[in-house]
Formats: sequence, structure tokens, C-alpha cells
Amino acid sequence: MVTPEQIEQDVTLTSAAARYDELWVRDAVGDAPLGRGEVLELLALGEVIARKAVYGRQLAVRSARRAGASWAQIGSALGVSKQAAWEAHARWIDEQAEHRRRSDYEGLDEEQVAALRRLAGRADE
Repeated sequence: MVTPEQIEQDVTLTSAAARYDELWVRDAVGDAPLGRGEVLELLALGEVIARKAVYGRQLAVRSARRAGASWAQIGSALGVSKQAAWEAHARWIDEQAEHRRRSDYEGLDEEQVAALRRLAGRADE
């Protein structure tokens, strides 16, 4: 069975999106329905794309903070409040720290977490 974890390590966001699009178009307008394996691949690819997009979003948030953007500016760029943008980024940092604790190689180490938290500051800054 295809899982996001199996696919995630082997594909980039671009290649996952291309394969997803190929399967989606075939499913939507093709003469023959996708087989079970292809439909499951489509689902797994959708999850991989979502995960990679969230990760990329948070890296862009980090870059915006490094470039001096305020949380109000970041929230505006994301279409949310400054508080919501800050909270989402703080949750992401916490999740990355938890990944490291569970796997010892994925996610962010304590030093990286501390640096990101300093960079993030508070939502009202």
C-alpha cells in the first residue's frame, strides 16, 4: 500500500504536484477510472503536497522575519491575523522539536528551536 511516508522522501513538491495533476486529470476526464492503486497514490500524493506546502510556508515565514517583516505584514501576506500567523509558526516550531525528540534526526534540534523562537519573537512585536 502506498503511504505518504513512502513517497515523501523520494519526491519534490514539484514532482509530487505533477504526478498528482496527471492522476487527477485522468480521474476527472479520462475514459477509464483510475485503479485502486492509482487512487490511493493520488490520496497519498495529496497528503505529501500538503505537508511539503506547510513546511515551505513556515520556511518562508522564517525568511520574512529575517528580512524584518512584522507579524502584521506576514499575517496580511497569508490572509490571516498577525496572531494567527504567529500561532501557526509557533505550533510548527513545536512540532519540529517533537519530531526531533521522537526520531533523533528529523525536525529541529534544541539550538535550532531556540534560534527560531528568538527570531519569531511575540505576535505583538
